[in-house]
Amino acid sequence: MMLLLRLAGLALTLVVALLFAVFVGDQGPWYFAWVIGTVMIILVSGAGAVLFDAQMDSSQDREV
Repeated sequence: MMLLLRLAGLALTLVVALLFAVFVGDQGPWYFAWVIGTVMIILVSGAGAVLFDAQMDSSQDREV
């Protein structure tokens, strides 16, 4: 059952990607770069927040 759901999800993703590619046409690479850039900046800012939190926890441990 789980395999069937996974395959259905992948098929739906494929259909959405194909429809997206057809609709954007020649501007596809620009949209692809925009999506990848947005995801990357979210991941980098999340990693920065985690590192900042770890740094703050470390500095509070030293003060005690």
